[in-house]
Amino acid sequence: MKKVRKTLKRFWPLYLMFIPGVIYLFINCYIPMFGIQIAFRQYNARDGIYGSPWCGLKNFEFLFRTNDALIMIRNTLLYNLVFITLGTVLAVAVAIILNEIRSPKAKQLYQTVILIPYLISMVIVSYLAFAFLSSSNGYINNSLLAAFGAAPIDWYNSPKYWPFILVIINIWKGLGYNMILYYATICGIDHTLYEAAVVDGANRWQQIRNVTLPGLKSTIIILTLMAMGGIFRSDFGLFYQVPQNSGPLISVTQTIDTYVYRGLMQTNNIGMSSAAGVYQSVVGFILVVTANFIVRKVDNESSLF
Repeated sequence: MKKVRKTLKRFWPLYLMFIPGVIYLFINCYIPMFGIQIAFRQYNARDGIYGSPWCGLKNFEFLFRTNDALIMIRNTLLYNLVFITLGTVLAVAVAIILNEIRSPKAKQLYQTVILIPYLISMVIVSYLAFAFLSSSNGYINNSLLAAFGAAPIDWYNSPKYWPFILVIINIWKGLGYNMILYYATICGIDHTLYEAAVVDGANRWQQIRNVTLPGLKSTIIILTLMAMGGIFRSDFGLFYQVPQNSGPLISVTQTIDTYVYRGLMQTNNIGMSSAAGVYQSVVGFILVVTANFIVRKVDNESSLF
């Protein structure tokens, strides 16, 4: 007890700074867990949570007893796998390229330009996409395709193009944030390792392969594990607002989140929506624990916990 008091007295400014974060975490992450029981109740706003009858797993049938179940789960899972894989590779590549730039002003300019899309609201992104893809006034149809004499494309009624469009938009918007994290890691790598590599006769590519990439390994693993936790979630704005809620695109834009939203708007069943959130959280937790277990078996120092 005496040792605890001594530690508190020594580090009290740090603990004081820690308190607001703990309060925020408790209010936003732990108190809402009380509402998990809504997923197992036939919720009625008039009766409240406690007054609503229990219904077991009936709300979860909403996700699986439908013709769209396989489509929405497939889309959610495959899109996120592509986002994680391609996003990681490109973010690491851009961070390494940015580190090779010697001019401080040019480096700051490129960092800002690459990061700006991340700060733009998805609502604005949807309008930017519409400005490019509009059938009547879009830049692609009226300028690019017209210049080559190609026929205009009805983008919002052509599902085959949208897997590529959504991937491009997601990478364009999220690349800057991940790139900054990897770039910060690169800046923290001991420069004497590069000097030793130069003395050993390593060229630039060999320095990247043998010094930079190993230095990024822990950050890549941690960010990938964190991304795995949200692999059954999707960016609602990307899959609903960007395609303009177009009916012909449902087969390639329907995810768990958009399906729940459409179902909630039609049936006003909060219990079903809560069940979807519980399902996504449980699956995400299992995936993170499983992936971390595998990483720990391969390299214990690189595991998240």
